[in-house]
Amino acid sequence: MIALSLAEIAEVVGGQTHDIPDPSALVTGPVVRDSREVEPGSLFVAFVGERVDGHDYAAAVVEAGAAAVLASRPVGVPAIVVADVQAALGALARHVVRELGTTLVALTGSAGKTSTKDLIAQVLRRKAPTVFTPGSLNNEIGLPLTALTATEETRFLVLEMGARGIGHIRYLTGLTPPKVGLVLNVGTAHIGEFGGREQIAQAKGELVEALPPASEGGAAILNADDPLVRAMASRTKAKVVLFGESGEADVRAENVRLTDAGQPAFRLHTPSGASDVTMRLYGEHHVSNALAAAAVAHELGMSAEEIATALSEAGSLSRWRMEVTERPDGVTVVNDAYNANPESMRAALRALAAMGKGRRTWAVLGKMAELGDESLAEHDAVGRLAVRLNVGKLVAVGGREASWLQLGAYNEGSWGEESVHVSDAQAAIDLLRSQLRPGDVVLVKASRSVGLESVAQALLDGGNEGEVAAR
Repeated sequence: MIALSLAEIAEVVGGQTHDIPDPSALVTGPVVRDSREVEPGSLFVAFVGERVDGHDYAAAVVEAGAAAVLASRPVGVPAIVVADVQAALGALARHVVRELGTTLVALTGSAGKTSTKDLIAQVLRRKAPTVFTPGSLNNEIGLPLTALTATEETRFLVLEMGARGIGHIRYLTGLTPPKVGLVLNVGTAHIGEFGGREQIAQAKGELVEALPPASEGGAAILNADDPLVRAMASRTKAKVVLFGESGEADVRAENVRLTDAGQPAFRLHTPSGASDVTMRLYGEHHVSNALAAAAVAHELGMSAEEIATALSEAGSLSRWRMEVTERPDGVTVVNDAYNANPESMRAALRALAAMGKGRRTWAVLGKMAELGDESLAEHDAVGRLAVRLNVGKLVAVGGREASWLQLGAYNEGSWGEESVHVSDAQAAIDLLRSQLRPGDVVLVKASRSVGLESVAQALLDGGNEGEVAAR
């Protein structure tokens, strides 16, 4: 963060200083909410959670070097006391972003946000210093904390924005107003909370409504292949840039194909030229993500050749998202267990099918959460797709939703040993350890709450002797 005095921060957030001997002392370290991340000069933000109260750590963080605590009550050590810690954190982020004048890129969508954000960051940082959201810290707390890591050298700030209801993205864009806004897609993730895809589109479109007009450099990057996203062009005064495989897209892909390893390759076309891309990531769904990143980068002044080179060299920066690891015995484990929705589940299954040509494939799948009334139909459809893609064995893990996955496979013609329903992750581990053969490919995917990353980790840590060779 840019250096601010404690007195300046108190004024920005509308707080009162308590037990601060020198209000002119500067906060020179990071703004953190985890006491383990405190460094000399930090500002520690004390949130009250369900199990932990950050105020209880106030003395320890000051002893560790924190300049002060942002708190909702006096804590007996240097503190800036405010009525609402979350609102104060947002106000501080808004002030810092305004002072820096950094070009802010915001993105949202039902699927692919984190992977696309990682691609955008890897492309843009070839041009200039770039700060971006770590992992999926895309909410009212994670977003301002990320923004506050920007410094005077930061040229681009790339922020992922999540939404669980109407008004959420409007709030986030108020904290960190974007110049470039990207909407990837409108799918069925969280449809149970929103009530329908039209409501999801209404929420995601709040991003383009927040952009400055084209005359002030505002740019809305929209998916030409998604009708609900494309329709958002009418909701913004910013310049509209379309990406996708449609012939009408400004940034598009031609000759899309998968390598023998399941990695996408294509010809990238931009308004200023074309260049070939062969990605290190796995699955054809990354083509759309790459085009989105390319559209952002082109709008910010990068050439087709620069973008193609960066995309071809980009890797996965966030864990448990199509992490591909090969064991010494040739078994390939694809850990995509961070989260799941119908769109990402279908994409992962297609990637598995492409990677598994000539090899036996396993799909270890669990519940997709927050689908509401659509849950049965969506789980059934995923089970059916696994059969249509000739996945060798479906292992459905968990309770009711897992039984629907298996039911879909049965209804599509999967009989005998081709699909199995197990109660929990340990049962899946036991089954896989007993039946995996050298050369098999295993996909592990479910919503985060299921915790299926433990299956992938067990296959890598305890399934075989020797060290894991990661690709």
